[in-house]
Amino acid sequence: MEWAIANAGRILSLAGQHLVLAIVPLVLGLIISLPLAQLVRHNRAWRTGLLTLSSVLYTVPSLALFIILPVVLGTRILDPVNVVVALTVYAVALLMRSALDSLDSVDGGLSLAAQALGHTAVTRYFQVDLPLSLPVLVAGLRAVSVSNISLVSVAALVGMPNLGILFTEGLQRDFVTEIVVGLIAILVLALLMDLLLVVLGRFLSPWARFASGGVPGRGASGRRAAA
Repeated sequence: MEWAIANAGRILSLAGQHLVLAIVPLVLGLIISLPLAQLVRHNRAWRTGLLTLSSVLYTVPSLALFIILPVVLGTRILDPVNVVVALTVYAVALLMRSALDSLDSVDGGLSLAAQALGHTAVTRYFQVDLPLSLPVLVAGLRAVSVSNISLVSVAALVGMPNLGILFTEGLQRDFVTEIVVGLIAILVLALLMDLLLVVLGRFLSPWARFASGGVPGRGASGRRAAA
């Protein structure tokens, strides 16, 4: 504990860098996967092919990707772009199925009703399908956020500043306290990210809280009283 307090400034700095390297790919992965999911959701062959490709991409070892990308992109080995691109690939790979499942969860009758009211395919997607798919989509984002925060630490093996540095330095110095502090810090970041996504999901889709209970304020007990 004394070591953590004495090095609080450095730990917070590494945590900030760690968080940025985890959040940016998550946002980029969402931006890429949602249009792709909408594009292939009604085409069985394309859908199967894209899901297969995403599964294959996720099996690529992260450390190998961090080393190969500088050669492919022409960047320096310590360029944060390498980590962002690598984790975006993993985020898209994980989010593709979640994006498809979330869009499939939307009641087709609602989409048809929106079309009958004059919505175009684009406005129906943004005003009906996407908002109604949020609860399932947020669940997928929560899983990807935890995965990203975990994978960022691997980049410390190639010298990228993040909380994983506490692991490598602790191992080199045979200093268990530093390793434990790094582990706790990463767990705290993962929990905070998960909590943030839960709150954001509830804020963006307040109707979901009443989906199983019918009218707000009338859950199971309310229905029994009414009966």
